[in-house]
Amino acid sequence: MEKVVIIGGGYAGIYALRELVKNRDIKITLIDKHTFHNLQPEVYDLIANKSNMADVTIDLTTLCMGMDHDYLEFKNLKVRKIDTEKNRIYTEEKETVDFDYLIMAAGTRTFFPSAIEGLNNAEDIKKLHRAIFFKQSFENQLFEKISDEVKRCNNTHIVVVGAGLSGVEIAAEMAFNSNKFFKRGNFACDNLKISLISSSETILPGLSSDVINMSHKRLKDLGINVITGSKMERCDEEYIYLTNGTKISQSFIVFAGGIEANKITDVLGVATNRKGQILVNEYMQTDKFENIFAIGDMAEIKDKKGEILPPNVTVARYSGTSTGQNVNRMIKGKKLHACYPKLDGILIALGGKYAVGNLYGLLNVKGLIAYYIKKYVFDSYRAPLLRLIKIGYKKLNKLK
Repeated sequence: MEKVVIIGGGYAGIYALRELVKNRDIKITLIDKHTFHNLQPEVYDLIANKSNMADVTIDLTTLCMGMDHDYLEFKNLKVRKIDTEKNRIYTEEKETVDFDYLIMAAGTRTFFPSAIEGLNNAEDIKKLHRAIFFKQSFENQLFEKISDEVKRCNNTHIVVVGAGLSGVEIAAEMAFNSNKFFKRGNFACDNLKISLISSSETILPGLSSDVINMSHKRLKDLGINVITGSKMERCDEEYIYLTNGTKISQSFIVFAGGIEANKITDVLGVATNRKGQILVNEYMQTDKFENIFAIGDMAEIKDKKGEILPPNVTVARYSGTSTGQNVNRMIKGKKLHACYPKLDGILIALGGKYAVGNLYGLLNVKGLIAYYIKKYVFDSYRAPLLRLIKIGYKKLNKLK
């Protein structure tokens, strides 16, 4: 029986898994260092109190149980080494897992440049436990402003470094949430400030001018101070220092300045880019091993024109689905199909029930309608997974 292993239970890994389980005659192992699938784009709703932890996580054990495949298992392990000659995975827990086909889907993490002094003072909210800590810190800042007579009228300044999708969305959600908080309570001092810093000349570099302009206007309406064309040079417990010579006081810093691939790519010995993402061909295969694939954020993926696509859920869906299908084809001796993802559009949550975006490069949307389109897309992904984990949960209870 052929053995297929997926490392990483994120969006791309789950899309691949949903295709693999259609082949009833293979053994499938999903490995992740976490016990849950983190719905990372929705974590900003968690911070803004629009959702709870259950809304932004999917339990991987019950998900696998619910997929009703006789030879599917989930292993909560941390991978340390991959032997490409023996086709064997070694883990921190001293357990080994053999494979005939391997799908690398461990994603990316926030890149903290060593050249920037003091980054230990910044928060990385892509990790769920750090996002929860940040949420508590943010709420503590609001609480101090209404409970301490001395501190309540002091400026509280949150600085978000990095104005890509993550930075823009978290800045908008915090601004909207704090504005609503102070307005509802009619508090005497509501001078919480939020600054967003972009090293590029605009926010959201690489997106269309229409989306940038709509987003910029929304941020300004929320009272966010947008600083462009300047990088963070260093920071300490009180200030952040920019390359343009500006010194800004800060209560705490959110760093969303870039990404790098999971360090597990280092142990494969395959070609990678400067971010550590694995270079793949049109079938999502690595340059040295046709039985090892890389998908989602972990890979450098190109469209049909040869242009590199930004890491996002759409690319994860295309690459994950295609790879799951191609592994099944390889096992059956069939011809592989090329994968050339194309972006369906972009939707950016900008606080409350407000979003902006573009659909299929044809239609710009903003406001409530854009918000509901974004919500529909998310619910369309999450709903079938919820049905599967409910089935899996019932099975687990019967085994007890």
